[in-house]
Amino acid sequence: MSSSTNVIFQVQPGGSLNGEIRVPGDKSMSHRSIMLGSLADGVTHVTGFLNAEDAMCTLEAFRAMGVQIEGPVNGEVTVHGVGKHGLKAPEKPLYLGNSGTSMRLLSGLLAGQPFDCVLTGDKSLESRPMKRVTAPLAQMGAEIVTQENGTAPLHIKGKAGKLQGMHYDMPIASAQVKSCLLLAGMYAEGETSVTEPAPTRDHTERMLAGFGYPVTRDGATARITSNGKLTATNIDVPSDISSAAFFLVGASIAPNSDVTLKHVGINPTRTGVIDILRLMGANIEVLNEREVGGEPVADLRVRSAQLQGINIPEHLVPLAIDEFPVLFVAASCAEGQTVLTGAEELRVKESDRIQVMADGLQILGIDAQATKDGMVINGGQIGGGEVDSHGDHRTAMSFSIAGLRASGPITIKDCANVNTSFPEFRDLAVKLGLDVSVI
Repeated sequence: MSSSTNVIFQVQPGGSLNGEIRVPGDKSMSHRSIMLGSLADGVTHVTGFLNAEDAMCTLEAFRAMGVQIEGPVNGEVTVHGVGKHGLKAPEKPLYLGNSGTSMRLLSGLLAGQPFDCVLTGDKSLESRPMKRVTAPLAQMGAEIVTQENGTAPLHIKGKAGKLQGMHYDMPIASAQVKSCLLLAGMYAEGETSVTEPAPTRDHTERMLAGFGYPVTRDGATARITSNGKLTATNIDVPSDISSAAFFLVGASIAPNSDVTLKHVGINPTRTGVIDILRLMGANIEVLNEREVGGEPVADLRVRSAQLQGINIPEHLVPLAIDEFPVLFVAASCAEGQTVLTGAEELRVKESDRIQVMADGLQILGIDAQATKDGMVINGGQIGGGEVDSHGDHRTAMSFSIAGLRASGPITIKDCANVNTSFPEFRDLAVKLGLDVSVI
């Protein structure tokens, strides 16, 4: 099922979710395992790799730059690292599909290479803002030509040995910007440091350390220099909490539900969705906590609960930024009003997630009002109807989950992009009890 195919989800109303599943591997970590494994000395073995379109775009990009990569087979990938300075010029532009993570992180990693290259993507990716990475990279001496409005394709000029380390205060909390600059700092003279205004996911720092590359954290500031090398390692990618979030919400809102999600990554920079749902009254247990490859992992058991509307604390917003589409569904089923502020970032994702979710929820009969930086949702009865995901994987899956509390069937248009992050979504949802079919 390619992303250009017209895929429609049809969800029948009602039901409950019950059972035990393991959702696919974490997308953020899958990207980074390929990037750092490719630059390492030696052979890196990855298990739990997410075989979805976004992560495969990163894998194919490194193959195009001369890295031998075997797999994925059953989530296993073997990366034959070429060392920090071993990448070769690709013969043609690197196509990154719908993956903003691939494009933003690669722009930093490639800014200090000795060769020129071009980064392209699909229509959605080429409309997303890239100035947030190209502007600070330019301050480091990188030469990246964008379209007039700062979007891709990105034409990156080889600048081997010419990047200068710097300190950057990020105006908006973004793990992609932070990671981009840290990767560029591996090729820059002097120290590169990045201070974030609020905590964001720290997989890059953790994985760099796992590969033996010196990176330090001092409060909100991460620091790196070019004086280090990456040594191959084994990486076990835990299940993606962003994918688990659909079932955390589904089991919370559907009566008589009891779901256990196995081996989920619970990195503290990613658990905002659990914190927010618990504030709303969700019944979520964190079981069998352990550490795998430097990342905390646990099993999550979630059972039905009557959710209450809340004012979502702004400090939790960056820790749940990808999970808000399905949290809007939770708010629609809650008693009272839920208010989200401080989430402007949602407007520049694969779609304008604030507007797309507000429009869809209104079609389904919910009082959901978009604001500049969030939404105000008054809980009520979700009805049936036809909504448009605008090619955004997370909105498509979120409207599917809404069917558990709907009074009529929900038809969701433009769902092919579910393949970018969670190809198994429908199969696992059906296994747990959601009646969703593909037209």
